[in-house]
Amino acid sequence: MADPAIRLRPAAQAEQQLYSVNQLAEDLGITPRTIRFYEQQGLIAPRRAGTTRVLDRRDRARLIIVLRGRRLGFSLAEIREYLDLYDGDRSQVSQVQMLLARTRDRLADLDAQRRDLEATASELREIERQAQAVLDRAQARDARENAQARGAREDAQARDAGIANC
Repeated sequence: MADPAIRLRPAAQAEQQLYSVNQLAEDLGITPRTIRFYEQQGLIAPRRAGTTRVLDRRDRARLIIVLRGRRLGFSLAEIREYLDLYDGDRSQVSQVQMLLARTRDRLADLDAQRRDLEATASELREIERQAQAVLDRAQARDARENAQARGAREDAQARDAGIANC
């Protein structure tokens, strides 16, 4: 249900959808605290409607970009730079160039991380293989020793049984 403090005149309502912090948080699946954090960081700038902070479609779009950027591993500074380019260059050429460069950098970082993870996983698999081999040898040794002990007990029992029959 819409917050009564966010009512617009009918003509203006068609132009612009406004959201309360709670409405937008619910809509985007985040907490109101997350929105307030990004507001404090200067990435969005809600207006006031009475005592209620309201966000418009532009704030919503910026917030979606922020969330996507964070999910993809970009820093807040990189996201801010991207958003600032949009504000300064409506043709979006600078913004797209910067996006392309940052995307390529991020992909290079992820490729390096993947190589590091693969090397770590390979090393862990080798440790696992070695540990399993040690365990298998120990279990085989224990099985042989148990079989020898069992055989010795059986021999002793047979000797004892032979002595008793004399």
